[in-house]
Amino acid sequence: MEEAGAAPVPALAELRADECYADFFGEDFDVKAYTSQSIHQAVIAEQLAKLAQGISQLDKELHLQVVARHEDLLAQATGIESLEGVLQMMQTRIGALQSTVDRIRVKIVDPYNKIVSRTAQLAKLQAACDLLRRIIRILYLSKRLQGQLQGGSREITKAAQSLNELDYLSQGIDLSGIEVIENDLLFIARARLEVENQAKRLLEQGVETQNPTQVGTALQVFHNLGTLKDTIANVVDGYCTVLEENIKNALDIKVLTQPSQTVARGGPGRAAMPTPGNTAAFRAALWTNMEKLMDQICAACGQVQHLQKVLAKKRDPVSHVCFIEEIVKDGQSDILYKFWTAVTQTLSSQFQSATDSSMFLKQAFEGEYPKLLRLYNDLWKRLQQYSQNIQRNFNTSGTTDLFAELQQMEEDAQDIFMQKNEDYDPEKALKDSLQQYEAAYLSKSLSRLFDPINLVFPPGGRNPPSSDELDSIIKTIASELNVAAVDPDLSLAVAKNVAKTIQLFGVKSEQLLSTQGDASQVIGPLTEGQRRNVAVVNSLYKLHQAVLKVITSQSSFPAAAEQTVTTALKAVHDLMGSAVQPLLNSVGDSVEAIIITMHQEDFSGSLSSSGKPDVPCSLYMKELQGFIARVMSDYFRHFECFDFVFDNTEAMAQRAIELFIRHASLIRPLGEGGKMRLAADFAQMELAVAPLCRRVSDLGKSYRQLRSFRPLLFQTSEHIASSPALGEVIPFSIILQFLFTRAPPELKSPFQRAEWSIARYSQWLDDHPAEKDRLALIRGALEAYVQSVRTREGKEFAPVYPIMVQLLQKAMSTLQ
Repeated sequence: MEEAGAAPVPALAELRADECYADFFGEDFDVKAYTSQSIHQAVIAEQLAKLAQGISQLDKELHLQVVARHEDLLAQATGIESLEGVLQMMQTRIGALQSTVDRIRVKIVDPYNKIVSRTAQLAKLQAACDLLRRIIRILYLSKRLQGQLQGGSREITKAAQSLNELDYLSQGIDLSGIEVIENDLLFIARARLEVENQAKRLLEQGVETQNPTQVGTALQVFHNLGTLKDTIANVVDGYCTVLEENIKNALDIKVLTQPSQTVARGGPGRAAMPTPGNTAAFRAALWTNMEKLMDQICAACGQVQHLQKVLAKKRDPVSHVCFIEEIVKDGQSDILYKFWTAVTQTLSSQFQSATDSSMFLKQAFEGEYPKLLRLYNDLWKRLQQYSQNIQRNFNTSGTTDLFAELQQMEEDAQDIFMQKNEDYDPEKALKDSLQQYEAAYLSKSLSRLFDPINLVFPPGGRNPPSSDELDSIIKTIASELNVAAVDPDLSLAVAKNVAKTIQLFGVKSEQLLSTQGDASQVIGPLTEGQRRNVAVVNSLYKLHQAVLKVITSQSSFPAAAEQTVTTALKAVHDLMGSAVQPLLNSVGDSVEAIIITMHQEDFSGSLSSSGKPDVPCSLYMKELQGFIARVMSDYFRHFECFDFVFDNTEAMAQRAIELFIRHASLIRPLGEGGKMRLAADFAQMELAVAPLCRRVSDLGKSYRQLRSFRPLLFQTSEHIASSPALGEVIPFSIILQFLFTRAPPELKSPFQRAEWSIARYSQWLDDHPAEKDRLALIRGALEAYVQSVRTREGKEFAPVYPIMVQLLQKAMSTLQ
């Protein structure tokens, strides 16, 4: 009992403060609970007295409040009466509004119900009209369809168009129970089946006979019927199913092992395998089946290709949509790719399962893999040839209505047999089914190539193979290469095996070579080791020549395969060189040792009264001629590879001439008689090296040096310095060495100044082939001579000195 914003009434505050009344101020005060609690506490009289006191106190407070605020209370009572009047008026107006709404409802509901009724009638009328229009159209199309069906295949595309329109008319509506068109609907159903069957027969016939007009007509029918995509998918799947069955039949071991169709089947659980004497018949039957299978695959591919070509060129005359776009518009690949992928996967899986279950099939395919590969290659070539032919036929054809229409269309792209995609190689996909057989065949091929080599090189053997054994090896190599010639990739793989075979032969031959000291001796007759080395080299040479002949006789041998075998043959040639090198080194050392003995002879004598030398040639030259003739007779004559021997001995002859000219230029002193004898030695040198080469003139620069140096023996120093052969044919260093012989002893030769022996100086020249190094050594000798003349306070230099200085300067200028 407190006014808003006023302080609490004192009496009320007292009541709140009293614990006895605390329960009455609670929001959840329960009379029954309070009463039962008071009874339980047995203080009823006290509680009642307290309550009566509180009630009395509240009555007093209420009386005081009414007295204090009677004006406000009267004003509120008057307001309540006014509110009741307003509410009464509102109630009256609401009643009036309700009656008005009722009158309006009566005016609206009836028209609305009539509208709903009329709308329903209109919808039924429209449905009836639509149905009538459909019925009229169906009756018209049915009648037209009857006439089109009577027109046969000429009108079949129009019949399909009529059926397509009839299907459209029947969509989304139930036409059952309408007596007027019941017979027509039955006729339409029968007509659709008839048109579909006729189109299927037309398509099959057109594809089999490669008639694009028939195929185009059939495709137009299916396009008009709206079943083009499903029909093409079914046709391709049908080809795949038939080919899968053909592959299974071709590899059926039970059929292959039956001698005839009348033979009864074996008992249960008995494995099908060729009888011991009937393997040839089994192989013949297998390869006959494989050839038939390739024909069947080729025929099916041809039909699918033809179908795709027509699809790619044919367009609907109404919408101008190309049929192939209908097939591939959902991101699907073209039908030829789909068909070829299915065929190659079927081949791989069927071959795998067939050979896994039959060891005889596996042995046949592995043993005669080239034959199987040839069938595959022939199939691929036929497919490519067919693609070219069909492309040409389509491009040149244009007589029928279909192709009059096709001529306006763009050229279609080549099919997968004519061009390879970066992501898909159809030829590789075809040959993937052969990989396991190729690996096995190459392994067996390598074994066949290695076997004769391991046979002719037994463990502990010391002799190279005989001619007959070599012939056996060559025949095996030739046989393997000839069999593999059916395919370039197989030829390359077998060529690698042949290269390994040649390497094995080289390794086995190298183990036979003698590398002991007696293998390089040139004193006595041939030792046993030398004889064996000669036999090994001859054997390697025969192999080299025979294999070379085999690969050159191969027709259309791949360049990569030829390079592989040639590289292996080069290793054989290098091994031959390694085998004869010790002997060549020994002969070369002996030739040098003989030539260096010329310095032990006296060339300082004057010219005899007759003007001719006392002997036709020097002793060392006779020894050299005899040694070379004996070496060629005793050692190199036994080699059958004459060209190979001459290639090596010609280099030795060039080295011998180089040494001869070098040491001839170092002879000091050299008298007039010595010049005559040395000139004779130059002539005899040609005879000495003749056995080492085919013709002495083939020795090139060495031969020209020998011929050019001889006349210089008798020319003056001035003439020598102006010789045209100087520099181009004969090095400046050789001429400068030779001019030292015409100088006084005080002008020491380079080796004399260095206090070397002639042998050591010759070795130094070998170690320093550069002309610059040799000229530098000669310059040092000339500078030492100048120093010695100045030391003894000489008045002039030797006459040859200025010529030598001039030559040295000319030589140095040519090097810059």
